[in-house]
Amino acid sequence: MAQTPGGTPFVLSASSLESDKVVNPKGEDLGSIEELMLDVNSGRIAYAVLSFGGILGIGDKLFAIPWDALKLDTVNERFVLDMDKQMLEDAPGFDKDNWPQTTKHDDDTWMMEVYNYYDTDPYWRSGRRR
Repeated sequence: MAQTPGGTPFVLSASSLESDKVVNPKGEDLGSIEELMLDVNSGRIAYAVLSFGGILGIGDKLFAIPWDALKLDTVNERFVLDMDKQMLEDAPGFDKDNWPQTTKHDDDTWMMEVYNYYDTDPYWRSGRRR
């Protein structure tokens, strides 16, 4: 694993992030990372899929979280999302049997809704590389 001079990793395997916990700044459990969705045209992470709610994986709602909205907490091996539980519950989500269609690169309506909800700049519209 490659690391920055301060010890924070800047390259991690996607599989090492799956099932990582996500909490808010208060330490409240918001769920866990289910998947990382890649934009195959740009090689960027389009969003992380967060699993939240339900019991033992049953009834979980899935949420697309813009990658830039998540902050890695390497000390506790988890991610922090600056959002309270109620705001997350009201976020645009989907269920495990009905994933959003993202096959047309020119129709970014759904992705814009997600990025706007989390007040995050869409990665495909910025010149910045992460």
